[in-house]
Amino acid sequence: MYLDARPIILVVGVLVAILGATMYVPALVDFANDNSDWQVFAFSGSFCLVIGGGMFLATRGTISGLTTRQAFLMTVLVWVALAAFGALPFYWSGLVPHYTDAFFESMSGITTTGATIMIGLDIMPPGILLWRGILQWIGGLGIIVMAISVLPMLQIGGMQLFKAEAFETTDKILPRATQISGSITVIFMSITLLCGLAYLAAGMNILDASVHAMTTVATGGYSTRDLSIGFFDSLAVDMTATIFMIIGSLPFILYVQALAGDFMPTFRDSQVRAFFGILLVAIVIGVIIQETSQVNMGGQAWRHAVVNVTSILTGTGYATTAYDKWGTASMALFFFVTFIGGCAGSTSCGIKIFRLQILLSTVRQHLARVLYPHGVIVQRYNGKAVDDGVVSAVIVFFFLYVLSFAVSAILLSLTGLDALTAMSGAGTAIANVGPGVGPKIGPSATFEGLNLTAKWILSITMLVGRLEIMAVLVLLSPRFWRV
Repeated sequence: MYLDARPIILVVGVLVAILGATMYVPALVDFANDNSDWQVFAFSGSFCLVIGGGMFLATRGTISGLTTRQAFLMTVLVWVALAAFGALPFYWSGLVPHYTDAFFESMSGITTTGATIMIGLDIMPPGILLWRGILQWIGGLGIIVMAISVLPMLQIGGMQLFKAEAFETTDKILPRATQISGSITVIFMSITLLCGLAYLAAGMNILDASVHAMTTVATGGYSTRDLSIGFFDSLAVDMTATIFMIIGSLPFILYVQALAGDFMPTFRDSQVRAFFGILLVAIVIGVIIQETSQVNMGGQAWRHAVVNVTSILTGTGYATTAYDKWGTASMALFFFVTFIGGCAGSTSCGIKIFRLQILLSTVRQHLARVLYPHGVIVQRYNGKAVDDGVVSAVIVFFFLYVLSFAVSAILLSLTGLDALTAMSGAGTAIANVGPGVGPKIGPSATFEGLNLTAKWILSITMLVGRLEIMAVLVLLSPRFWRV
């Protein structure tokens, strides 16, 4: 049986057309500011509308349901297409010398990674800055919807654990998946608005507040300033960023339940409790490192630790200072925290808290079986028995995650990068965090100086990490393409 590509083309076409329509927003902003770049966005938007609309018109009426093979291929093609078309304003504006740079910036945006090749953000046209924020906002919303509707169906990395939980617990509230996705979209927009208002109250102008609100809630990290949020040197800005980065890293399905009056799941969810526990421990370690090395002391040490550790753990990538200069211990801390990530069903990236819990639970279960070989030991998560299929999926995901990181790091080193840059770049790309460590791609640098081959490797690594590894790797299997 052949793979019917028409439903895939239809979905990709619709999303490309929607992406094109959003380009008119920065076009209007540039036009209002008398910046000629409005023409670039207007042309790019029209181009996307024509291409996307044509794909839709050529295949409309073909969707009657998606097979698993179609869902896998659609998931990957959607993110690649959005990155490819989203790169057009960067390239046609002339702000980047190569399409490679434009694609890297766009892929980093749509995957909410936050790694950038752009310098001189402080004097960049407002439309481009806004477009970077919009890309991350779209990517953040998209990954939440995908985590709820697509990844559980494809049984990727143990996400099937949340299929029944997400839909059973909200069944009386919202009967269909489309309604859940719609409610999450409204919640996502509302949180972004609140974040923007908080940034305005903290002293940002409208453009800064708008862009940072979108990239904070999406845990993406694109800023309007070369110094990131450290430019503002404001406690109010730092705390606003911290609060909303945390909000973006919690399961959005819990917000749906909370709005329906059921607040208890938020406090009972084990991954939420574990997330705050890990965050607190990492912050304390960050404070100790600063005070031991006498980089910062007292309240200043706590302030930098809270913002920067939260930023890296949630996969946002903001920076208030060059934390990789706190000493070798800080580099180890941030490199380790890079891989952890936030909760499933959030905008954050990384391995995810629940997978680490499943792995730890599996180790405990095996140790218990060694001690009590005749005992009946049931592995549980959030008080419910965990199916062996979930455990296997998590173990496979973890293995492939480490393998993908290693392959990416080796390939980057083969392009001429030093070991620290290669490992840090591979880690921050697959974890979708943004800044790495070291002088070349650390928090006070950009990825602009890397060679073109390294940028393509990193772009692919960002895609692999954002789509939870398996969604991309399964396309490399010959069995997938057999009819």
